[in-house]
Amino acid sequence: MASTNSWTVEIESPVAATRLFRAGVMDWHTLAPKLAPHIVASAHPVEGEGNIGSVRQFNFTSAMPFSFMKEKLDFVDAEKCECKSTLIEGGGIGTTIETATSHIKVETTASGGSVVKVESTYKLLPGVEVKDEITKAKDSVTNIFKGAEAFLIANPDAYN
Repeated sequence: MASTNSWTVEIESPVAATRLFRAGVMDWHTLAPKLAPHIVASAHPVEGEGNIGSVRQFNFTSAMPFSFMKEKLDFVDAEKCECKSTLIEGGGIGTTIETATSHIKVETTASGGSVVKVESTYKLLPGVEVKDEITKAKDSVTNIFKGAEAFLIANPDAYN
């Protein structure tokens, strides 16, 4: 029987928490195709406007093992720079994963920068084993926030 597993990653950044949360989480569907076109071919909201219950879809290039994923926002608190989402379609759902959720919180550091804390919880389908997928997932999340960070440093007036 498949069990529920999780992984966490923390990413430090010199960028303020509110800016990094807006760019790297809430507006990533807009930025990703511009900042990572080799991975994200396109992305768009499917329903909602970034509030609880909203769904957005990311379409990937052949660099990813799946062609798309849809995620639903289950919780969002923009003031606390925190959100929770559930993978509802694509991204391995039905082929390797039964369920998957993410909890992202971007906290302010004493230096005025931020630390991104991500926890992903997933349940594999029976008989599926995880090999290096967790390392790849952590690297992918880190690259998302480092890409948003680089954009924000290069564009100091963006997402203020």
